[in-house]
Amino acid sequence: MNERSLSVEEFNELLQKWSGQTIRIMKHELDDLDRVVMELKDISYETNTRRSDQYEAMHTLLLNGTGITETVASNMQPLPDSTYEIPLEDSTLYKFDNQRFSLLTDRGTYTIEVASENYLP
Repeated sequence: MNERSLSVEEFNELLQKWSGQTIRIMKHELDDLDRVVMELKDISYETNTRRSDQYEAMHTLLLNGTGITETVASNMQPLPDSTYEIPLEDSTLYKFDNQRFSLLTDRGTYTIEVASENYLP
């Protein structure tokens, strides 16, 4: 696949087109891998100007919808909240290969793609 870098504006414009679809989100931070499948209702952003330390993200991508998370034991559990948050910094790299987005942050890598199978009840 031909992966290309995006500006945050291009990323937002392309991701907005996925509203209403079932997506899979994979987060890889250090030795931690999380998998979430959600029916994406809408996308929004939040800015935190009152951060208490440098480890709190300045911006957050909010993926809103219902879904499930895969636990360590490969069990599916409902998401505890209707929003999946991805911390964003000015240094975040946005990439797209026409099938999936990759967000590379100082904390880890997030991959967002349209789910090929619908795991939602």
